[in-house]
Amino acid sequence: MAKTKYKGVYTDNKGNFFYNIELGVDKITGERIQKKSRKNANGEKFKSAREANKEATRIRNEYLSQNGYANYRLTFGEFMDLFFLPYYQSSVEEDTWASRKHAFELIRDRFSDKRLRDIDVRDCESFRTWLLNETGYSQNYSALLYGGFRQALEYAVNLEFLEKNISKKTKAIPKAKSVVGFWTKEEFEKVISMIYTHNFYEHMCFVAIWLYYMTGVRVSEGLALYWNDVDFDKKKLRVHHTLQMKSKKDFKRKPYTKTEDGIRTISLDDDTLAILQNWKQVQSEHGIDNFILSYTGLPVHRSTIHRIVQRYAKIAKVTVIQAKGLRHSHVSYLINEFNADVLVVSRRLGHSSPEITLKHYAHLWSRNDEPLAEKMAGNIKFNFSKETYMDFNGNQDIKMELVPYQNPAIRESKLSESSDSKGSR
Repeated sequence: MAKTKYKGVYTDNKGNFFYNIELGVDKITGERIQKKSRKNANGEKFKSAREANKEATRIRNEYLSQNGYANYRLTFGEFMDLFFLPYYQSSVEEDTWASRKHAFELIRDRFSDKRLRDIDVRDCESFRTWLLNETGYSQNYSALLYGGFRQALEYAVNLEFLEKNISKKTKAIPKAKSVVGFWTKEEFEKVISMIYTHNFYEHMCFVAIWLYYMTGVRVSEGLALYWNDVDFDKKKLRVHHTLQMKSKKDFKRKPYTKTEDGIRTISLDDDTLAILQNWKQVQSEHGIDNFILSYTGLPVHRSTIHRIVQRYAKIAKVTVIQAKGLRHSHVSYLINEFNADVLVVSRRLGHSSPEITLKHYAHLWSRNDEPLAEKMAGNIKFNFSKETYMDFNGNQDIKMELVPYQNPAIRESKLSESSDSKGSR
């Protein structure tokens, strides 16, 4: 029997998955209550540790809910370890769990020994203000933590451990408006001009920066690209995988993208095709024929792309951006150089609708209204009036001599009344 990364889930000597969990103590006999199974609710054997964990979580929640566990002196820490964390881990992708695990552990430790039912609105507000004022965390990370806390309490409500989510009486922490840096065409030209492609590794750096800038693919999508994803005859690039990578030898090429609409085909320009064709030949001379972005035969880590982008930005003395900034750069390039239509950009990026594209990139279209302003000049035809047509009844905040009147007699009358009024004071 061997342990898996999921608590209470194991594999036997034949590699079959099963769970063996404790459900507490029998209130009459005092003996431990255990549950073990190799099959799900449909009687099917588990195909993965994740499936076994998901079923174990369901069994645990169902049993404890039916047996009145909600009335026990359950602490927040126990609730997180026994219920929420296993549930969350079984509900999200491995990389999502890996990136959020530390955050949820921090949330758990904040209220670890406090009874779940004793957490009140003051505790919630104290946690909220602590995140914002004392931790030194960014507003976005604070928003993530407080949002996770609210999510955990909502799950406690769903399992009937709580009657209501008390944290909803406090305000959520809004995410700060993030502005992702990007390169203009001129900055991009400066960067690629500083890369020495006669060096094998630097040649890959050049291809990586060029590919991301000219296609707008997400970082993980670009890392997962195989050479058979490129159709040199039809000038197309098929994007249908993402790369999940823990280490150089521990990675997974997942057969889907961030969203369903992310699976797409992108048209490639002749320059990009020529660069890829040349790089493919160079790679083959080094015995590499699978991943496009590779210099060892194995995929590169997303942090490597990030370092490449920042390294050459500093060398070229241009704006230092993140790796994902190349996706924004691609959008800027399409809009400012070719006045690209939002629908075309949306499909190229793999968004589900143009509204999503505008939500993230509307500010990039703002520079594209100069030709429109030029056309507007002189388009409106009119002549200034030579007299007033307005009868103004007066306003105590405006001096009467500054206000025009259609009838000069009315104007003189008003001025006279104003003068008499001042003299009688």
